Amino acid sequence: MKNIDDLQALIDEEIRRQYRILEPRELYEPMWYALSNGGKRLRPVFVLMGCQLFSDDIRRAALPALGIEMFHNFTLLHDDIMDKAFMRRNLPTVHVKWDVNRAILSGDALAIQSNIFIASCDKEILPDVLRVFNTTALQVCEGQQYDLNFERIEEVSVTEYLNMIRLKTAVLIAGSLEIGSLIGGAAPQWAKRVYDLGDMIGMAFQLQDDFLDTFGNPETFGKNIGGDILANKKTFLLIKARELADTEQLNLLKHYYSSEDFNAEEKIGSVKKIFRDLEIDKMTVEKVHEYSNKALSILAEIPVDGSRKVELEKFTRNLMDRIR
Repeated sequence: MKNIDDLQALIDEEIRRQYRILEPRELYEPMWYALSNGGKRLRPVFVLMGCQLFSDDIRRAALPALGIEMFHNFTLLHDDIMDKAFMRRNLPTVHVKWDVNRAILSGDALAIQSNIFIASCDKEILPDVLRVFNTTALQVCEGQQYDLNFERIEEVSVTEYLNMIRLKTAVLIAGSLEIGSLIGGAAPQWAKRVYDLGDMIGMAFQLQDDFLDTFGNPETFGKNIGGDILANKKTFLLIKARELADTEQLNLLKHYYSSEDFNAEEKIGSVKKIFRDLEIDKMTVEKVHEYSNKALSILAEIPVDGSRKVELEKFTRNLMDRIR
């Protein structure tokens, strides 16, 4: 069985194999710039891991996996425009390197090309694969809209937040695993169960990201700590803190999240102290463990040899280990 590094290398190899700049260059060059700028390739890796659960022939999932990576990068191109982001993976974003119009159009082309690659799977499973992909793609857009809505409203509940991250993050991981399992020959009921597995992994993954953004080690996290706090993002940590804070803590949170004139280090330090005093860090860790353990329970149900489950189990346990 191939490990995650092997699967990431297979995706990078497929990107190099498919790489070509067509005419008009103004459309295709930004596409491949975005796609070739690295990243963990997690979503296409999940396609391959889903296939590997049921088949040794994971090469037949390579193009659909690349299609998933193209769809993911399409969402990033458009997200960067909406967020007015200047950098992505330590490089200028597409709309900064070129312009907004080219970023929008190249993003659209990535979305269309993703469908072409995903539709390259065997015709016997094509209807099911397209159903999963198109449902997932629409849900990702719904999640992004909820995220945008949250920027304009004061109060967001934990339930609303968890639904948003399920749509924006978890369903693409879940859909990737289900598509891979269908390509690998899984029976429909087990392909659906693999989707449920991915849903739990995706929820744990996003909540882990929320935690590490505030309490992680910047040397291993790969980003500056406190970015979500400085951006006033309504994360699980902030929502739970508002829910549990006393009057003094709530007033401090309102001050720091409404003031436009602040010292960044002071804001991060003060908000982290409130989170710790309320034990929000422990609650977030417990939530990650809750979803991860549900994922492991589902994985145990899948009727395949244990050797086929190793990489998925390792990835899921790593989500818990990184924030112990």
